[in-house]
Amino acid sequence: MGEYGLTPRQKKFADFYLQTGNASESYRMAGFKVNTSGSAEVSACKLLRKDKIKKYIAEVSIQIDNPRIAGRDEVLEKLTEHARGETIEEVVGFSMDGDTLRADKRISIKDQIKALELIGKRYLLWNDKADLNVGLDVNLNVRYGDESPKEEG
Repeated sequence: MGEYGLTPRQKKFADFYLQTGNASESYRMAGFKVNTSGSAEVSACKLLRKDKIKKYIAEVSIQIDNPRIAGRDEVLEKLTEHARGETIEEVVGFSMDGDTLRADKRISIKDQIKALELIGKRYLLWNDKADLNVGLDVNLNVRYGDESPKEEG
């Protein structure tokens, strides 16, 4: 088993999938036995639903270099700059004479808090779901009809 708990064949499948984007073809290329093209598609889809394979594909795809797309580290660095109030933005306005006025200012507290929130979500610092696992002992007394003694008379 590899770093992500993948077998060598599962890792091969995931790597081919990252290259081609074609699940059934990646399944064949990884060396899995294929009876029919339909069985390859079904089996490949099952593999793609496995958590460890999804995690591997997600993390490796982040690492693929594309200069036009911000990577994980760049995103976290920018968010950290915003959270610390280090980001300067230009504010444009107009004077009474109609002249354009420009000024630099730090980003707002609201934007800093938003950056902190996004960083906190990345590191799972809090959970938005309430834990409803509460231990309760319940005793039920069920009465059917009138249980008081009847007087005959």
